[in-house]
Amino acid sequence: MNRKTLVLPALAGLLAPVLAACGSTDGAGEGGDPIVVGVATPIEATKAAPAPLDPAQAYDIDAWNVLQGTLQTLLRLPRSGTAPVPEAASSCGFRDTQNEQFRCTLRSGLKFSNGHALTAQDVKFSIERMKTINNTNGPVSLLEGVDKVETPSDTEVVFHLNKPDATFPQKLTTPAAAIVDPEVYPKGRLYSGFDVVGSGPYTLKIERSGNRVTKAAFTRNPDYKGGVKPKNDKVEMRFFTDSASTERALRKGTVDVMNRGLSPDQVRGLEKARDQHIALQEMPGQEIRYLAFNTKDPVVSNKAVRQAMAQIVNRSDLVRNVYSYTGDPLFSMVPTGLTGHINSFFNKYGNPNAAAARKTLRQANITTPVKFTLTYTTGHYGSSTVKEVRALQGQLNRTKLFDVSIKGVDSWQQFRTDSLDGKYSVYNMGWFPDIPDADNYVAPFIGKQNFLGSPYRNPKVESQLIPSSRQQSDRNAAAADFKQVQDIIAEDVPLLPLWQGKQYVAAHDDITGIEWALNSSSTLQIWELGRGVAD
Repeated sequence: MNRKTLVLPALAGLLAPVLAACGSTDGAGEGGDPIVVGVATPIEATKAAPAPLDPAQAYDIDAWNVLQGTLQTLLRLPRSGTAPVPEAASSCGFRDTQNEQFRCTLRSGLKFSNGHALTAQDVKFSIERMKTINNTNGPVSLLEGVDKVETPSDTEVVFHLNKPDATFPQKLTTPAAAIVDPEVYPKGRLYSGFDVVGSGPYTLKIERSGNRVTKAAFTRNPDYKGGVKPKNDKVEMRFFTDSASTERALRKGTVDVMNRGLSPDQVRGLEKARDQHIALQEMPGQEIRYLAFNTKDPVVSNKAVRQAMAQIVNRSDLVRNVYSYTGDPLFSMVPTGLTGHINSFFNKYGNPNAAAARKTLRQANITTPVKFTLTYTTGHYGSSTVKEVRALQGQLNRTKLFDVSIKGVDSWQQFRTDSLDGKYSVYNMGWFPDIPDADNYVAPFIGKQNFLGSPYRNPKVESQLIPSSRQQSDRNAAAADFKQVQDIIAEDVPLLPLWQGKQYVAAHDDITGIEWALNSSSTLQIWELGRGVAD
């Protein structure tokens, strides 16, 4: 690509609002104090994952929260709801009846924060770069359906898909499809470090200590052209080691907002913190927690072992005793509230039944107790994770059918790398949706480039049911395919769903826009936050 020319500067919702404020909501004015968001888990670079803020590698909710404010995508999710709306594009749509050709027209005058013009060729570069790098830690699987990208002009992009995919517009809202500058981001390798150059509503400055981000400072981008209208001029994300230290900062007033990793005790405490001018808002959540299996590991390669675990695990006990009802039992990888959900695991296994599990193992000639290590990451999903895995260990070991030990891994990046390398037989995982569709709770976990690196394969799911569901623009029509997929997962148990979480946002009562803070994929929309005068 030729060197870019520099562009010279030109002269109703998911829930009813419950955090009311009056007065100005213009947010932090120029030179004023930023709105500070506390983040309970650090973003770090490791030898195995050196580029935590490169969209070709970044694939966790905290990194995506940073990228969504700084990098543009052609489309974005709206304040509420699931239908994508234009962002860097002025319009997009399928141009055929088979959902195989998707065309977008870009807004005029787009440019990156370094002054380089943003054109359709940059969109093409960004998509092709993601697929070329093909990082195993990254979200490349979201773009596996892209066959080729054409640019008929500087403002037109045409995506040709190798198979019909009605969910493709939603995938274009994710950082997997973020538009990057070819003069900054190398085509064939990751952009190591912590710098981000984008065209989003904010520019970004990172502070770090060693290989960990300590603060991300967002400043409103004066050259931004897109569909977002920021309610503030400045936002800071400050990164802590755990939710307890984040909450202390919130109560001291050095943090204005926190929304991830809250333990049940913290939720109860913050519900009673109005005397400290702190309010807590509960929102519907699509976060799920599950166990993943390396189905080639000799200990769990026989599905009878996995089925027996499914017959023992007591989800209601986890929700009650570990999470104090801040979540709900989950009997499918597809959570409640999404089209196509069924309680497939309950339909097959019913209530916890150790006698049934013993029979399952005996019929498969499995010697008991089955011994394995349940591995988990210590901080990434919140402080309650250790209590969860200990509870699961107790449930399984009390039956005398299993002999489970547990092991915690402090580094999330190391945990991800080792799990992808098949070093764990059974491990605890969470999932925040990339897109609010049942497809995103199935397709990422099954197939050649699946998120887990799982060796599990099912030709009917991969070659028939998922492709069939993606032909349906009306997602209600895809429900029958998803129901079959959920039943197959319940039979084979490559994954064992545990619970579905609720979402909470805690904030000082002069912070406005909290009711819009999370979109339908649980991503933080920092541009919705403002500062007003509390009642």
